[in-house]
Amino acid sequence: MQLYLDIETDFYQNITVIGFYSESTGFQQIVGRDITRARLSRRLPKPINSTDGESIGMGLRELYTFNGHCFDLPVIKKRLGLDLREKYDSKDLRFICKKHGLAGGQKIIEKMLGIRRELPDMDGRDALYLWQNYTEYGDEKSLSTLLAYNKEDVMNMVRIKEIVGKISKDIKPY
Repeated sequence: MQLYLDIETDFYQNITVIGFYSESTGFQQIVGRDITRARLSRRLPKPINSTDGESIGMGLRELYTFNGHCFDLPVIKKRLGLDLREKYDSKDLRFICKKHGLAGGQKIIEKMLGIRRELPDMDGRDALYLWQNYTEYGDEKSLSTLLAYNKEDVMNMVRIKEIVGKISKDIKPY
């Protein structure tokens, strides 16, 4: 099984949203003050190399992110003290795509692969302002849009992995 993960942050790189998906958990998000090391550890599926004997058979083999080796995973390690690269076989789709001539950010790669978005004009910078609007003005629509944006990022990683996985030796066909 695979786990797909994406975070959003504020202007100070505090984590505002952690979205993740696996077949065993479905899509989930942890938001704002609910983001803690303990809560994330409890909600993420156990890695396949877990010392908990019961979880080995149903554990995860791979963690997929997009630019996560440069952003998401270091921020999680810094803010929560949780090193997900130690727990999972981590694969960064940005670099896997680049090996196959697909360079750019996630939204650019999605366009190249014909993956459409419900929020096509949004990017990571917009996510910063959406969180700010929510926290400073109580704008629930901004929060809803931010959560939808994060979900698209996560779920579109699944599609990118499926498409690029057909041509890449770096992705196992589990």
